[in-house]
Amino acid sequence: MTTPNDPANWPDAAGPDDADTRTDHLTDAQDAGTTSTSASADQPPPAPPEAPEAPEAPEATTSFTPPPEHRPDWASPGWADRPASTGPTIEPEPVIAAPTARVQAVPARQSGVGSVIAAAALSAVLASGGTFLVLKESGALDNSGTGLGGTPATTTGAHVPVTIDESSAVIDAAAKAGPAVVRILVSGTTTDALGTSIPEQGVGSGIIFDAKGWILTNRHVVTNTDGSTASSLTVELKNGHQYKGSVYGIDTLTDLAIVKIDATGLTAATIGSSADLQVGQLAIAIGSPLGTYSNSVTSGIVSATGRTVTVESGEHINNLIQTDAAINPGNSGGPLLDAVGNVIGVNTAVATGSNGIGFAIPIDIARPIMQEAVAGKDLARPYIGIRYEAITPLLQEKDHLSVDHGALVSTADDSSGSLDAVIKDGPAEKAGVKEGDIIVAVGGADIDAEHPLDLVLAGFAPGQTVDLKILRGSSTLTLSVTLGTRPADLQP
Repeated sequence: MTTPNDPANWPDAAGPDDADTRTDHLTDAQDAGTTSTSASADQPPPAPPEAPEAPEAPEATTSFTPPPEHRPDWASPGWADRPASTGPTIEPEPVIAAPTARVQAVPARQSGVGSVIAAAALSAVLASGGTFLVLKESGALDNSGTGLGGTPATTTGAHVPVTIDESSAVIDAAAKAGPAVVRILVSGTTTDALGTSIPEQGVGSGIIFDAKGWILTNRHVVTNTDGSTASSLTVELKNGHQYKGSVYGIDTLTDLAIVKIDATGLTAATIGSSADLQVGQLAIAIGSPLGTYSNSVTSGIVSATGRTVTVESGEHINNLIQTDAAINPGNSGGPLLDAVGNVIGVNTAVATGSNGIGFAIPIDIARPIMQEAVAGKDLARPYIGIRYEAITPLLQEKDHLSVDHGALVSTADDSSGSLDAVIKDGPAEKAGVKEGDIIVAVGGADIDAEHPLDLVLAGFAPGQTVDLKILRGSSTLTLSVTLGTRPADLQP
């Protein structure tokens, strides 16, 4: 059992049956044969040979081994300068929305079982003792020689560069995080358009983030098709132990939920940070694909960050991590890991009709509600009460704006007509924010393409007072706003 993770030690954001496959490595070893002969007693022993003259000692030579080149730290990727804590969309969709992809959330309400075709591979290992002795005598195994490919060996005491093997990293990360990944079996009843009750069952995944039974998962894993909470939850650990679970809270902002089981001393995952992700870095997904193959591990890379997608329900999910690590139905709620096994995201959706396009919610978006749950508080998100559009160089040119970044407070249109830029009696109106203002910083964190307003705001808590840096015409203002609580029915 590992020591329980304390949320206070989490790094701040700067921003269906198990199917285990094993391959046995068969090694055939030959013993080195030895042959001996005896000299005949009738034959006199041969005369000893004359000792040859000692050759002249060669001149001393000096070898030079160039020092190894410095290798950058592979495990220090970064979205640079992320805010102190990050999170998802807080306000309604910006007026000019970025193109979104139609994706499918990854629940595991499955029928039937996938089939598996096993393939066996023959391998031969040439490792006879005789060969070893010959190599040893020849010096081929001597560490003082050159490495593979003729790379000069490094003398004792010199700095030795470490080469990271991707396969080893995946193995280590899976071993570290695997015991903290659970399978969640749910059942409930939904009502169709005719008022008929329809039983539902499903399987998803979850992440133990606190040893006292706190589990992070997706909202769609623990809710029915009609949005109601599932009536029964069973949480299964990697070792097969099962516990009855309950839904502690549903996130009002994005596809997340907190589940609680009555257990202590559990192995908790190490919670990392999504603020420092770098496109191209290793990404590892663990979960229960198809609801059957528990603790399956897949790997890929971080393909992109800051993605916005629209799931089948029509809901928009913002600021997602895109990865090509295989994410399938049943993986929902499981972790996306970095190369050292730290949780950087929560797997949530896959693009329909695609191959290798999956999405995960950044862990920094989940962190605030994880902390609220452990503290025994209701899950709540901050609310400022404005409509806005993110400023881009194109919008700057179109509207003749003075800056190419920030959030432009502006009206929006929907089927009911024009919507006010500043919500009446909301926190922003009380603070003096007006239509046409450009918010360029919140709490000292700049608002730009990599740090959108909704993401920065999620780092604060309802009731907290923050300073808004605003451009109004040719003037720069600082307004203090006390954040409200996001309404549960407010769409992103």
